[in-house]
Amino acid sequence: MRSIVIEDHFVAWRAASLGALAEDLAPEAIEWRVKQESELPQGQALFDYGATSEDAEPRSTAVRVSKELAALLQDAALFRESQRWAFLYKVLWRWHHGDRAVASPADEDGARLHRMAKSVRRAKHDMIAYVRFRKQAPASASTVQTPEYIAWYEPEHDVLAWAAEHFSQRMGRATWMITTPRGAAFWDGEQLHLEQRRALPGEHRCDTADEAEALWLAYYRSTFNPARLNEAALEQHMPVRFWKGLPEGHLIPAMISEAKSGARRVAQASGVGALGGKTIPVEADMAQPAREQPSSLDTCRRCDLWRNATQAVGSSGPSDARIMLIGEQPGDQEDLSGQPFVGPAGQLLETAITRAGLSREQVYLTNAVKHFKWEPRGKRRLHKTPGQREIEACSYWLERELHTVRPVVIVTLGATALTALLREKVSLRDHLDAPFRVEGGWGIATYHPSFALRQQTDADRDKVLAEISNALIRARELAESAAPTTKKQRQ
Repeated sequence: MRSIVIEDHFVAWRAASLGALAEDLAPEAIEWRVKQESELPQGQALFDYGATSEDAEPRSTAVRVSKELAALLQDAALFRESQRWAFLYKVLWRWHHGDRAVASPADEDGARLHRMAKSVRRAKHDMIAYVRFRKQAPASASTVQTPEYIAWYEPEHDVLAWAAEHFSQRMGRATWMITTPRGAAFWDGEQLHLEQRRALPGEHRCDTADEAEALWLAYYRSTFNPARLNEAALEQHMPVRFWKGLPEGHLIPAMISEAKSGARRVAQASGVGALGGKTIPVEADMAQPAREQPSSLDTCRRCDLWRNATQAVGSSGPSDARIMLIGEQPGDQEDLSGQPFVGPAGQLLETAITRAGLSREQVYLTNAVKHFKWEPRGKRRLHKTPGQREIEACSYWLERELHTVRPVVIVTLGATALTALLREKVSLRDHLDAPFRVEGGWGIATYHPSFALRQQTDADRDKVLAEISNALIRARELAESAAPTTKKQRQ
């Protein structure tokens, strides 16, 4: 058994590992030991790398590893575990002897290596997110340089050096110090100093708050809304173990307690609960404030679909058309172009219109809902059926179109369009066979062209397309059989 003593950092382990590989030492033949603090020279920095062997010129060998494995080894080297150096040497040994599976998460050692690296990367993120500096009062005349800002943090792994490099690049020439239970980092405005030492008793306590911190606490409390408190989400994004190091940490338990004990009911308006008088029940519609109706489709905010849509999609076709086609809602391509029925379903509808002896220029095309409702699926935006509230919100625009165009025949494409026209939830199958009367003319229900696109076979797709074409033929016949009138007469 060979005993190898190294300083507790990656470069020292790397040099010792290359020497051990040169001697072809198996992992089980090595006892890895870290130099204790008492064995290090007084004041030695963490990264003041010295010799890792008693030999003046230790033997070494070159090992070529992949970029991915190199990154995993360097991150896992910061994982706080007593046996990490022995394990990392085992990984390097297997790779050096041609066993590439050791870098795969499917391998037992590879899975452990990935877990260690992932945990360290999370610790790096947390340290950047949760370190809080406090400004120190100017020190009296002294030969010892006192940092302007100081912070205490307890990292889960040995990520102090990495985080110190991050802060040194972002805090300019302001001097600062981060202390931890296992070491400290000091930036003097020009150079970074890292030391390994023990924390002094009570060193993590800092009870003085500067003006900026007081302002931050006032802002944090003022923006807290108890009515929207979600404890699970709060603790997921800001784990409880970090609260003791955050200035706002001591505020959070009290604010959660206040929210649970009644603050949720009045949210930020705490004075509302103290008002006298009796409660007067009112209908929900009557409680809504009076709002001006939107003057144009682009300014419509009657529902929330506009928030995730590129633009509102209006209609196309002559304003005196005798036939109106109502679809469900714009699709992905319609949302991008601002024109109705230009995507795959629109191309299929174009075919059905032509088969019915009509042209696109003869009919009025619109949708029951004017904004694209979608949900993400990878890099794609997939259609999502509008809800009843969204259909009702857009009925304002559909009624304006019906009043303006006054069509003789209205063809609804799909169940959503039929529901929007009749203003009630109905079954599409119950209205497929025959035209029905609507105010001012006839209504004909048929499938939406996208239903044909979802068919699994060409035969089924052609059958649905034929149904749509037949419905348009009936619409054309009804429009032609009706007495020719002007739009003013139809009104």
